Amino acid sequence: MTETNTTPENIGVMQKFINESPEPPKVGDVVEGTVSAIGRARVFVDLSPFGTGLIYGREYMNARDILRKVSVGDTIGGKIVDTGNEDGYIELSLKEARQALIWSDAEAAVKNQTVFSLLVKEANKGGLILEWQGVQGFLPASQLSTENYPRVADGDKDKILTELNSLVGKFLSVVIITAEAKENKMIFSEKSQQEKENKEEKVSRYEVGDVLDGEVTGTVDFGVFVRVEDGLEGLVHISELDWGLVENPRTLYKIGDKVKVKVIEVKDDKISLSIKQLKENPWVTAADKYKKDQMVEGVIIKFNKHGALASIEEGVAGLVHISEFESEQKLKDTLSLGNVYKFKITLFEPANQRMTLSFKEANA
Repeated sequence: MTETNTTPENIGVMQKFINESPEPPKVGDVVEGTVSAIGRARVFVDLSPFGTGLIYGREYMNARDILRKVSVGDTIGGKIVDTGNEDGYIELSLKEARQALIWSDAEAAVKNQTVFSLLVKEANKGGLILEWQGVQGFLPASQLSTENYPRVADGDKDKILTELNSLVGKFLSVVIITAEAKENKMIFSEKSQQEKENKEEKVSRYEVGDVLDGEVTGTVDFGVFVRVEDGLEGLVHISELDWGLVENPRTLYKIGDKVKVKVIEVKDDKISLSIKQLKENPWVTAADKYKKDQMVEGVIIKFNKHGALASIEEGVAGLVHISEFESEQKLKDTLSLGNVYKFKITLFEPANQRMTLSFKEANA
């Protein structure tokens, strides 16, 4: 019987060999090899030193247009879908490898802010559909350049769609800002890196607290856009338009209105603005006029899932909780929008702009 030589020197050589050997590929890895043979509806790929890869069946059919042009000796890439089938071959997917490489390229494009000229395929009320390397992506209307952003005076969604449809068939210079392969999600922006850097430079000149003159350039459901200088707009969110309840920004402002705004946030290439912070806060004076357990009159201005909002003066409103009533319907049968009722203040925190009111205790 031959004895195995396991001297420390030989063990070291073996360990070195193991350490330096390449790791066998795993399912999901993208590998390259040389086409060693072509059969009927199958292609064999040499993946030395790990074995032979095979593209066949559904994977062959998915990539048959490409594989018909492949010859023995060509280098080909594939994604491993099985590390060893019943015949010992490593099963490959050319289509999945191509998809993996596309998403890898997309991630690199996000990092490098690569600019592409892409054709607009479709439009919907939210934005545009574009295609890059066979992958469909979305360009939200908010990511359009100032030139192409749909400025619709009354914010009508059908009119916005008409504006967006005018871009279908045109080429836009865009960058990829989101690439998520697992969710098959690709988001574009028409704002190039140069434009972004220009805006960042302009925004950097402003500080929180600055008061500026501006012009309303757009009204949307969630607020109004105000231009504070050429090439720079900021958003006044609906919550920053007025101390009172604002249901529709279009009832307060229209395009072309001149307004004073206060800078409340400066971040990257965006500037956030407020109009209400330049007005007297009614909660400050309310602190001197109202207190807990006081009886007041209020007008019902809105219903929500928690109950009804009652305004006791302009900009100061309290919640009448739904728990005071048997049901939501009973609440609405008792309190009507626009009508005035007597309430008792059950909680009053003017510093936090919080007030709760009781209809039941005031009308017992």
